[in-house]
Amino acid sequence: MKVSVSRVVMAASVVAALGFTAACGGSDSGSEGKDKPSAEKTTEAAKPKPQPQAEALSADELEEAALAKGDVKGFSKVVKTPKDEMPVIFIPASDKKCQPLANLFFFATRPGADARVGRTLLPDGLMNTTANTVALMAYKQSDAEKVIGDLRTATEDCTKYEHVEYQYSDVKALPDPKLGDESVSFQMVGDIEGDKMGTSYTVVRSGSTVVGFRAMDMLDVENLKVPDAIIKAQLAKLEKVAG
Repeated sequence: MKVSVSRVVMAASVVAALGFTAACGGSDSGSEGKDKPSAEKTTEAAKPKPQPQAEALSADELEEAALAKGDVKGFSKVVKTPKDEMPVIFIPASDKKCQPLANLFFFATRPGADARVGRTLLPDGLMNTTANTVALMAYKQSDAEKVIGDLRTATEDCTKYEHVEYQYSDVKALPDPKLGDESVSFQMVGDIEGDKMGTSYTVVRSGSTVVGFRAMDMLDVENLKVPDAIIKAQLAKLEKVAG
């Protein structure tokens, strides 16, 4: 249960006041002030207690939380991402500042996840050509927080890079979607053997789990975004499993 700082400070003040009254109750006027709590002790008592860290979900729990057919209207085809499409490999980017973004192509991160699962969602109808991928990655919470922090820094510092012989340019941070406990969103344009590929990411931390959403399209390069329906459905399902 979350407790606001103001309530902690108030409670600490009440405890300090009661302690002072009890200490002074048996004293004469000449001993006034001798048993006052020190400023250091009062300050220490007023500090908010650290919130408990969320435990990492297991691989089975991630599978349970992953999207399935029927979870998102308009996306009836949901395919489990094969392990060979999410290898744990780290190929250097041409610009070190861009490395966290490059790593996300395979949804591999540093620090590494304890478990990962992925899903690819294809939209109904022939007119929509966007491929959407969702990856759920479980960490200890401090590592999950670092993953998001490193991505945020990279979106601010990185503008272009080369990775696995492909060129990525126009890297741009998008407004924070303010999802989960913290989130970051960005986009880029890939040059893959002469073809332009628009790519948009939204990455969300919910407790100790990081969810990476990616949309890729060769026809919509500049205005591409991950559908809100996918993000909303996935986060709701994850929160239900994580409790």
